[in-house]
Amino acid sequence: MSKLGTLGARLHRGEIGYDFVGKRKIWYGVSILITITAILGLTVRGLNMGIEFQGGAVFTTERTSVSVSQAETYAEEASGHDAIVQKLGNGGLRIQIAGIDTGKSDQIKDELAKDLKVDAESINADLVGPSWGDQIANKAWQGLAIFMVLVVIYLAIAFEWRMAVAALVALIHDITITVGIYALVGFEVTPGTVIGLLTILGYSLYDTVVVFDSLKEQTKDLTKQTRWTYSEVADRSINSTLVRSINTTVVALLPVAGLLFIGGGVLGAGMLNDISLSLFVGLAAGAYSSIFIATPLVADLKEREPQMKALKKRVLAKRAQAAARGESLDAPVAADRYDDEDDEPQDAAPAVVGPRNQPASRNRGRGRPSGKRR
Repeated sequence: MSKLGTLGARLHRGEIGYDFVGKRKIWYGVSILITITAILGLTVRGLNMGIEFQGGAVFTTERTSVSVSQAETYAEEASGHDAIVQKLGNGGLRIQIAGIDTGKSDQIKDELAKDLKVDAESINADLVGPSWGDQIANKAWQGLAIFMVLVVIYLAIAFEWRMAVAALVALIHDITITVGIYALVGFEVTPGTVIGLLTILGYSLYDTVVVFDSLKEQTKDLTKQTRWTYSEVADRSINSTLVRSINTTVVALLPVAGLLFIGGGVLGAGMLNDISLSLFVGLAAGAYSSIFIATPLVADLKEREPQMKALKKRVLAKRAQAAARGESLDAPVAADRYDDEDDEPQDAAPAVVGPRNQPASRNRGRGRPSGKRR
C-alpha cells in the first residue's frame, strides 16, 4: 500500500488525526481575512462585466496584419470605450467593445474598417442590447438564489437545519472568494463564469455532504456513551474523509489548471479563462470550506444544545476520574459499562461512536474437540 493509502487508512481508523474543530478559530480568522480582501476587491475595482451583461458589440474581421495592441488602440479611439481584442486562428481579429449603443455600431464598424485596412462589408458585427444584458444578469442571480434555497431545504431534510446553515455559509464563503478573485484579477464576467460558479458549488457541496454523512452516521446515539463529545466525533469525521477530499480536489484541479494556465495563458483562449478561473478558485475554496468551515461550524452549533453540553460535562468528568486512577485517557473507561442513572451493570456493550478496534473473539484460547462428529 502507498504511503498516502496508509495515511488514509490510519486517519479513517482514528489512529492519527489533526484537530480541525479544536483549532477552528484559526481557520475562521483566515477565512474572514480572505473574505475581507475579496470584498475590498469588489468595492475598489468592481467586476469587469462582459457584453452579455451590460450590452455592446463584437466585431470579427478577416485576416489582417494589424497587431492586437494596435487594434485595441483603434477600437478604443473609435468607440470611446475599453476594448478587448483577440487574434483568431485564421489571422483575423475578434474585437469586443462593451457599453456602446447599437445605433453607434455602424459608425464604429466603418472607422475600424478604415484603420484596419479591410473592407467594411467583411466585418461581422454581433450586437447585444443593454436591456437584454440586464435580463441575463437578473436570470443569473435568480438561478443562484433558487439553487441556494433548494440546497438548504434538501440538507435540512436529509440531515438537520444546523448542517444546512453551515453548508449555506460555506457556499457563500466560496462564492465571495471566487467573485473577489475575479475583481482583483480583472477577468471578464461572462455566462461562462456563471456556469463555472454553479459547477464549483456542486463540487463544494459534494465534499461537505460526504463529511456530513460520516458525521451523521457516527453521532447516532451519541448521548448514550461517555467517550467522546460531539466536537471530537466531528473531528474524527473530517479526518476519516480527509484523504478522499484531497484526492477528489487534486484530480479535479489538474485538468482545470491545464485549461487556465495552458489554454488561457499560453494559447490566449479568452472563453477558457472565463470558465477555468472560476472553476480553479472555486474548487480550491470549496475543499477548504468543507474541511475548515462547514463541519467546525456544525460542531459549534451543536455544542450549544443542552444535551450536548451535558454530554460534554459527563465526558470530562469521566476522564477526570480515569486520570485520578492513573488510567490512560484514550483507554475505554470501566464505568462505561454502567448506566449513568442507576449505576447498574449493563449486559449490553456501550454504544460505539466512531472507528473502534474489533474485540478479540470470545472463543480464543478455548479448545475444540478434534475429529468428526458422530
